[in-house]
Amino acid sequence: MLRALAVRDFVIFERVELETGAGFTVLSGETGAGKSILVDAIELLVGGRGDAAVVREGAERAELSCEFEIRNKARLEKMLADAGLEGDPGTLILRRTIDRSGRSRCFVNGHAATLAQLKAVGEHLVDIHGQHEHQSLLRPAAQRELLDAHAGAQEQARACAEAWRAWQRLEALALEAEQQFARRESERTELADKVAELKRLALKDDEWDALAAQHQRLAHGSSLLAGAQSSLEALSEADGACLPQLSAVASRLRALSEHDARLAAIVAMLESAEAQAAEAARELRGYASRIDLDPEALREAESRIEALHAAARKHRVRPPELPQLAGQLALRLKELELAASPEALQRETAAAAENYGAAAKRLSAKRKGAALALGREVTQAMQGLAMAGGRFSISLRALREPGSTGAEEVEFEVASHPSLPLRPLAKVASGGELSRVSLAIQLVAARESPVGTLVFDEVDSGIGGAVAETVGRSLNKLGRERQVLCVTHLPQVAAQGDDQWSVTRTSSRGRIGCSVTRLGRAARIEELARMLGGSAATARRHAAELLDAR
Repeated sequence: MLRALAVRDFVIFERVELETGAGFTVLSGETGAGKSILVDAIELLVGGRGDAAVVREGAERAELSCEFEIRNKARLEKMLADAGLEGDPGTLILRRTIDRSGRSRCFVNGHAATLAQLKAVGEHLVDIHGQHEHQSLLRPAAQRELLDAHAGAQEQARACAEAWRAWQRLEALALEAEQQFARRESERTELADKVAELKRLALKDDEWDALAAQHQRLAHGSSLLAGAQSSLEALSEADGACLPQLSAVASRLRALSEHDARLAAIVAMLESAEAQAAEAARELRGYASRIDLDPEALREAESRIEALHAAARKHRVRPPELPQLAGQLALRLKELELAASPEALQRETAAAAENYGAAAKRLSAKRKGAALALGREVTQAMQGLAMAGGRFSISLRALREPGSTGAEEVEFEVASHPSLPLRPLAKVASGGELSRVSLAIQLVAARESPVGTLVFDEVDSGIGGAVAETVGRSLNKLGRERQVLCVTHLPQVAAQGDDQWSVTRTSSRGRIGCSVTRLGRAARIEELARMLGGSAATARRHAAELLDAR
């Protein structure tokens, strides 16, 4: 659950902070006030792409941060621990800065992180449904991806794509085997020599860094030992060493502190320094005893470094990249050896085709079950969105030639009236119908989402009246299970919120800014009256009725 969001010098926001609780929270305000910019800030904090355009005019950098409660998220906490990004138990703090040059820096629990890590963390936290999402539903790829997400079939889709690529690679190799036998044989011989040479080196992953560190220690063993010993003498063993002097000073001031209690704090600092210096002396003594002055080991390390350098120069890579190169060359050699044996290549290709077929079959089974369930649930959701009797279905048509995305084509179909047949969504839905079908899909998908925070950015555009009230009630109901944040311009939706914040555009000395204010009941009535329009008194009365009807 998102607890707090803070932005500074972001687009038109100079400095804004808001705290969010459980349930259904509404963000409202005039058109263009900056409501959706707050959604953009959340999206950037969970790994979205950003550039220099988000930095407020006149500022050096935009700074964004948020705090999430992550109790009962063992998988996320394990992922954070494995990446060295853990923080306080049950709490996650994300921070991101973007400067004028477009350079972005990401932090997770105060630790520097990559954008990929931020995105991976964000996938466990927030699901954002944008106001233009209905437009993407017209794309076949978006329809397929939504079905796979609803089916929990992303892993099967990835496995199917990988199996397809492996099969096609072997198919291409078989064609190459027929067409370029002479060139392939020459390459195979050359590769065999390279693979054998690298195999003799007995390369190990991460060996280079460990070897370089070992060589550094061995090469500077004498100076390290001399430095440790001289430091040890200065601390505790030479005449006038630090430790005895610290002890004497502490003892003298301890006696004087009986006459002036203000010296007690200084004595405590000296005693702490004495204890730490004594611990440092013990560590140095142990360190000096373990320093390795082994000329033979140094020669072996230097010989190994030279061998790796020579191989790296020959193959035009950096020494740390040698193990990866060895693996790539070995794979290519295996392929060429297969190409030299038509029977073996045929067996491998057939096995890859069978593997792909099995992967595509598993994906199809997942899609078939999810398509029926999603069709029923979206159809049910449509009934409350001024599409009574409307139907939604997902068609799965077998492809003539299966591909990397599976063995079937996914297409969303809709009938907006019971008398009409199902037809492809892209061909029959008007703008308003498309918006409502999209909202129905998003409400269903949100219920299935495993994340704790759902953000809806003006997904209610194109609807109004009783339909808007139904949408508001649906979001309020959803808020009993998850945290829901919604940017809306509809009073019927806003009135259903458990909490409401108003975003207001400001102007000071010719500069445009924004403020965000949490609304109490009286302020909510005024804001809802503004959203309703019309006579002020009538609008206020209607606004109060909307709030009381929740």
